[in-house]
Amino acid sequence: MALQLGATREAFIAAGTPADKASAAAEELAGYDNRLAGIETRIAVLVAMVAGLYALLAPGVWMLVRIASKTGALS
Repeated sequence: MALQLGATREAFIAAGTPADKASAAAEELAGYDNRLAGIETRIAVLVAMVAGLYALLAPGVWMLVRIASKTGALS
């Protein structure tokens, strides 16, 4: 038996759904829940990577702007 969302299964049964169909629906919803959790994890990793890139690139851009302003390239 696959992972089920117990509260969802009980809610389906309380609504009058047969137990086998309630179990199947709860398993399917649990599968979507797992997929969404995986997507959230990937997004969190991507956000951390972008933040790291900004942290690495910001000093370089700052230095280029300082050099350009001293040489008159920005005037």
